[in-house]
Amino acid sequence: MNNLIKFCFALCLLCVSAAASAQVNIEINTPGVVALQQSMQTRHTQLAEFYNNGAVGLTSDGMVALRDANAVPLASRQKVNGLVAAENQDRKALYAEIARANAHPEWEGDIRNTFAQRWIQRAQAGWWVQIGGNWSKK
Repeated sequence: MNNLIKFCFALCLLCVSAAASAQVNIEINTPGVVALQQSMQTRHTQLAEFYNNGAVGLTSDGMVALRDANAVPLASRQKVNGLVAAENQDRKALYAEIARANAHPEWEGDIRNTFAQRWIQRAQAGWWVQIGGNWSKK
């Protein structure tokens, strides 16, 4: 699964918006990016069961959300909320770090949009994704 995340990350970097793609460094390897990737990879193993059961989904703005709290046992909801919050914090930091590493912080929105599209495109069958504000099962 870690290779899948690395592959998706690499593809996302390749697909940064047309305005930025001519100059974006797709080989970004700052300590910040590496740390965020590792944190997200570790967390993904914990989030996978919640993607699989439909509790958590990928949003159209490049984040994750608790989509169906009823799919999570009451005793686990605090854990899931914490995982979602930590994941979203890392995702925001990742988009900003990539933009900063390219010396173009103004690209953050484009980078976020690119990642949002790719996360949704690469979501596994059965996961929930948000498109145009509506949830659908992939």
